[in-house]
Amino acid sequence: MATPTVLLIVEDEATASKALRMKFEKANFQITIAGDGEQALSALKEKKFDVVLLDLVLPKKDGFEVLTELQQQKNTTPVIVLTNLGTDNDAERAKSLGAKGYFVKSMTPMKDVVDFIHTLLPA
Repeated sequence: MATPTVLLIVEDEATASKALRMKFEKANFQITIAGDGEQALSALKEKKFDVVLLDLVLPKKDGFEVLTELQQQKNTTPVIVLTNLGTDNDAERAKSLGAKGYFVKSMTPMKDVVDFIHTLLPA
């Protein structure tokens, strides 16, 4: 069996993070959950992740602040934004801060997010 992809899910809503965990574990991902931006940044300092799935609306530090800090730290872990903020301005801002993808939760099947993550990973 292939080595699991190590994924950090940054999501403050417990029901959403539980659903994401179940979906990604079925797709052979090893999951760590962070409930706010500060937890996410701490986790990224402590452990190597293959990918980060980042909400933008978070307590303590929002997703834009997390992206900014990762950019300043020259952290190259691919970040994919999964949020309910659906404006083009938010998507452009996130991508300008280094996000590799931007998905709106209510408009995106999780399978599409899983497939996109696989395109980011080395074969």
